[in-house]
Amino acid sequence: MAGKESDWKFAEDFVVERAEIAQARQHSIELGIDPVSAATGSQLAVIAAAASATNIIEIGTGVGVSGLWFFAGAPNATLTSIDFEQDYQQSAKKAFLESGVPANRIRLIAGRAIDVLPRMNEQSYDVVLVDADPQSVIRYVEHALRLVRTGGTVLVAHALWRGRVADPAQRDDTVTGFRSLLKEISGSEAVISSLSPVGDGLLQLTKLAAAPGD
Repeated sequence: MAGKESDWKFAEDFVVERAEIAQARQHSIELGIDPVSAATGSQLAVIAAAASATNIIEIGTGVGVSGLWFFAGAPNATLTSIDFEQDYQQSAKKAFLESGVPANRIRLIAGRAIDVLPRMNEQSYDVVLVDADPQSVIRYVEHALRLVRTGGTVLVAHALWRGRVADPAQRDDTVTGFRSLLKEISGSEAVISSLSPVGDGLLQLTKLAAAPGD
């Protein structure tokens, strides 16, 4: 396992963050927010770039770390971001604007995601990131798969939940929720999935077209 741990650390240290992302990360840490890791963020950017994303939605704004990574990969995208903490969102907006993102490409929605998501348009987004209340992860992913277009990707941050999901001795509600999600996804024919160990785990789900007659 030592070799795997050194590989993981090497992959994390390989990424050099832009100054504005590093600053947002530091602000997150000061506020007690757990942002996506640098390696996870770089994957968000690659996925957004590969999808030529024009519409991205994230559940959980924080103070803008994940959003800045998305804009690094898809600078012409419009980002919709949902978070209950308005103060955090204002910090994120400041970070976006200072990094040169036009105001009309930022749509911040303050509120509980579980209340907001049912009102969002179906199949309207190229990429959806779930990075919010882990106890609601299954419900968030259900909404995310409804919102993403066919061929689009849903990303679930912290999918290995602090190294606890892989440990069979861990059985709290949050860990059980992530395990249930992973089990359900692994048997689904509606998506093609991948679980990356970067950061705290990144689950990637690309939505497939429905088979004829479905």
